[in-house]
Amino acid sequence: MRAVSRFAKKRSVKSGLPPGTLVHIGDKSDRTVQIAVIGYAPEEIEEHHFEQIDQYLENPCNSPLVWVNVEGVHDVELIRALGEKHTFHPLVLEDIVNTVQRPKIEDYGDYLFIVLKMLRPTEGGGFSSEQISFILGADYLFTFQEGIKGDAFEPVRDRIRSSKGKIRGMGVDYLAYALIDAIVDGYFSILEGFGERIVNIEEELTLNPDQQAIHRINGMKKEIIYLRKTVWPLREAISFLERGDSDLLQDATRIYFRDVYDHTVQVIDTVETYRDLLSGMLDLYLSSISNRTNEIMKFLTVIGTIFIPLTFLVGVYGMNFKYFPELEWKNGYFILWGVMIAVVVMMVAYFRKKRWL
Repeated sequence: MRAVSRFAKKRSVKSGLPPGTLVHIGDKSDRTVQIAVIGYAPEEIEEHHFEQIDQYLENPCNSPLVWVNVEGVHDVELIRALGEKHTFHPLVLEDIVNTVQRPKIEDYGDYLFIVLKMLRPTEGGGFSSEQISFILGADYLFTFQEGIKGDAFEPVRDRIRSSKGKIRGMGVDYLAYALIDAIVDGYFSILEGFGERIVNIEEELTLNPDQQAIHRINGMKKEIIYLRKTVWPLREAISFLERGDSDLLQDATRIYFRDVYDHTVQVIDTVETYRDLLSGMLDLYLSSISNRTNEIMKFLTVIGTIFIPLTFLVGVYGMNFKYFPELEWKNGYFILWGVMIAVVVMMVAYFRKKRWL
């Protein structure tokens, strides 16, 4: 059950509460909430970091385009203050602090609300999951992370700071594309590690199947189910962005979202392939166990078959009759040994001819 508990989080704490109630659901981070603000234009950039909501509110960014990244959604009062400042809908704020949301996209007219899952590889080929929420406006982009150290956005930050590529000359919709693309690209790293684990466990099942292999297969099946639940809704969200149904998305950006959509389809295809392979591994395990049992039974059967005539001979000459024709033979003992050895040799030769050995 440990593989499930890594991704399962309690939602019962919200039972009976009215819509829009801010209750954090998820793992509470012990890190202080960090608010990073990057304002940029083709020829300028400014960057600020805050740990208090008051500091953020007292230092507005005046750049034409603004990216605000909040690391830590366990502080519901901070999220509420941000929502009141920028007039975000209460349901949006509720979904931000509820970290068990499925990937989705919602159009609120003035902004788009997007929820994705960012995956990180862990030791042993596994992965951890973190919910990322986007609020995309006309000239601003808010991203909300759970507060886990590290993310996939550092290359995007470097491109903004160094003015590499088109990112400084495009709108915030292109920035959203760059961040989403970084998240989706991270899925391929997860799948590569997953594929290596599948290859290793296939070899193990073929050579030495055991109960530990079954436990690992079951754990991987739970992980692949979580991956499937993550990437299938993601395709719907990226499809919305690729179609450009919102006025917040420029035509020039749609082609980039189309590329992300293609990557998402590739991820889904790989996940489905791995899912089928894992299902087949149980059959492979049962076949390996059956073959191993058959080999053991064949060996025991051959040994038993060889000893049947030998047992008959020693049984006959072990009878305690007073008058026994061969009892007085001078070389009877050696003759009996010769007969038994000859029987064994002939039977082994026959088994080899029939390819039973």
